[in-house]
Amino acid sequence: MFISFVFVSSGSAQDRQRIVKSISSRPTNQPPTLSTTTDKTKSLTSIPSNVPSARPILTNQIVVPQQKPQLVKKTVSSSAISAVASSMGASRRLVYSAPTSSRIMSGIGTRLGIPYRYGSSGPNRYDCSGFVWSVFNEAGVNFTRQSARGLWSMSVPVTGDERYKFGTLVFLNGLGHIGIVADENGFYHASSSKGITYSPFKGYWEKRIVGFRSLQPAVDPTDLVNENPDVQP
Repeated sequence: MFISFVFVSSGSAQDRQRIVKSISSRPTNQPPTLSTTTDKTKSLTSIPSNVPSARPILTNQIVVPQQKPQLVKKTVSSSAISAVASSMGASRRLVYSAPTSSRIMSGIGTRLGIPYRYGSSGPNRYDCSGFVWSVFNEAGVNFTRQSARGLWSMSVPVTGDERYKFGTLVFLNGLGHIGIVADENGFYHASSSKGITYSPFKGYWEKRIVGFRSLQPAVDPTDLVNENPDVQP
């Protein structure tokens, strides 16, 4: 029996073309390299959107400025200042001597702008009669602290030009209010809305005047006459 063997040459297998897959040495998750071009405008546009930009570190300390509280200042109206000047201009327009009148005016000036409070005699709040009492008491014209109605009873009436001499008392609102006459134009008083202030007679107050009176009998006679020829002891 004849047996034949067939040998297949390996040359044909070697003739097959091998497919070799190239492998990059760069990791697949590595972001693309930024452009190294020297063109600044091109390098800015070549940065991928998913690459975070570096932010500068804040090194300066944030300082919040502290504001100082504003102080509330008392203001004196120009009309009040004008009234002071006109009232003190001539001794013949004063109820008391020049020294006493000067002390009364000084007492009024230091109280201008202080707020109103019913029943208070100062130094931080005044009602109308408390204001009058404190000013006259400080000037040396002493009497008992009482209401406007009480002061009406203890004072004497004045008429004519005497009503508008500086230092005369003016009574208003049915004896519910009192002030100190500056001159024929107005008076000083403790207003419930404005505090110690100067107000003109004309307008609101002229229809509310009850009368004018003076505390002259309570004053030492030596404080009158010579310096004020219109007033006799």
